[in-house]
Amino acid sequence: MLEIPSLRRETRYGVPAADLLLFNRHYVLGYSYYFRQAKWALEIVDPNKSTIGRADNFRPDYRIADMFRADLVDYVGSGYDRGHLIASANQIETEIQNSETFLLSNMSPQKPTLNRIIWKKLEEAVRELDAKKDILETYVICGPIFYFDVEVKMIGAEDDNGVSLPIPHAFFKSILTEDNRGTLNMWSFVIPNDGSNLPLEEFLVPTTKVEKLSGIFLWERLVGTKIKHEKELVRKMW
Repeated sequence: MLEIPSLRRETRYGVPAADLLLFNRHYVLGYSYYFRQAKWALEIVDPNKSTIGRADNFRPDYRIADMFRADLVDYVGSGYDRGHLIASANQIETEIQNSETFLLSNMSPQKPTLNRIIWKKLEEAVRELDAKKDILETYVICGPIFYFDVEVKMIGAEDDNGVSLPIPHAFFKSILTEDNRGTLNMWSFVIPNDGSNLPLEEFLVPTTKVEKLSGIFLWERLVGTKIKHEKELVRKMW
């Protein structure tokens, strides 16, 4: 296997396994053929404060074989949002950079009450964290979680016009920051694919729990490294 961390800044602290690795200009994505969506998406949050507008050009990712690829029709009338994994507002340096976040490979079926409220709140908290003067870089990896002892519902139709997309039961997001002293801080969250009015810290979990639930290793190059991840550090995100 290629030594991916030597090729991409985003993968400095590790790259999880996946059926297909998709390299975009400013983020890397691991795709699952079985689930017809990403297992994970990894980025460095763009600190650029440009005025690039939101592209909103949702489209299929033709790098994926059609039998495993989601299309726009799969979401029509489903009641689920095309939920970004890599947030559009995190990648705003250039128009093409923002446009790539609208590839359907970067989407998972999310309930509107998740996508437009608490997931959005977490995305905003990450950008606020990254904007702090002492933060040099902010790495974020996120993806869907499926509980195999719970019924998995589907959207779309497995026919000539689309594929069946499993609806995740929850989503994870793990944030790793490096400050100007070289200190690493980590926060990991699991949020049900539903609405919630609870504060974000209620969804904070050990990173090892995310790994068990998602079936992937996160930040594997940091094994043995001392990292701060106590719950009280969540206060630093605001």
